Amino acid sequence: MNRYTILVYTENFIGILNRITIIFTRRGINIDALTASESRLDGIHKITIEVTVTPEQIIHLVKQIDKIVDVIKTYHFTDSEVVYQEIALYKLPTESLDPGLEKVIRQFNAHIIAAEKEFVVIEFTGHKEDTQALLEILKPFNLLEFSRSGRVAIAKPKFSVQEYLNNQT
Repeated sequence: MNRYTILVYTENFIGILNRITIIFTRRGINIDALTASESRLDGIHKITIEVTVTPEQIIHLVKQIDKIVDVIKTYHFTDSEVVYQEIALYKLPTESLDPGLEKVIRQFNAHIIAAEKEFVVIEFTGHKEDTQALLEILKPFNLLEFSRSGRVAIAKPKFSVQEYLNNQT
């Protein structure tokens, strides 16, 4: 089993995420992370899916996703073929602020992005393993809340959805 990043380029149609996730559900494959955002092209959105599957399964998944009418093009990459990050937010009570916590924040190059009377919110960007490591360290500081985004990724190989679209006309 390998971890893959699937990049799906689509127009923003209602129900597209549902149609994509059904493909995984029918095969009993768990989606490790999913994010959706605009792409650099007007009217084109990018869905980033992180999944752990066999090489044979990734080929079948990509082919099935590409068959969805509203999907423009689907690509898959291994971790070494993408640049990726996740963002994590950690909410801690203000009384947890002490020199030990400050040291942890500095070591991880994290940032306090909100400071309220009762709590602070720390932001950290990194790979899932890194955000998880910080989570484990912060738990003894009476962590109130934690939230992590899915993977945001850009492929290393040179390709362009614009070129793909130009070749289709």
